[in-house]
Amino acid sequence: MYEIQTNAKGSRQLTVTEENLITIEKYGLFRHLVDSTGIIDEMVLDKLRLNVRALMETHPDNGELVELCKDVLFHDNMKAFGLQQLHRLYENWLTVHNELDTHHTESL
Repeated sequence: MYEIQTNAKGSRQLTVTEENLITIEKYGLFRHLVDSTGIIDEMVLDKLRLNVRALMETHPDNGELVELCKDVLFHDNMKAFGLQQLHRLYENWLTVHNELDTHHTESL
């Protein structure tokens, strides 16, 4: 489990699980989400939420998307600042995850 800060003051936190990060990767939710400016604002959060809603409509029995929405994306504390922290956590997690996969593959 990971904790991310969801506001600049640091008074609000959100728990993100390994399963949440795996779901983000599985559905490519952060691919092409942020434009070339790198700015994550409320419009980016809205875009992500719309994309996930569309995925849920095409995969209505998918519990992992429901959990991601309930626990993270549609949580009351999730705002643009929190999404920026989630994106940063995901990028770090992905880097470590890929390094472990590469190391495991090389040792075989």
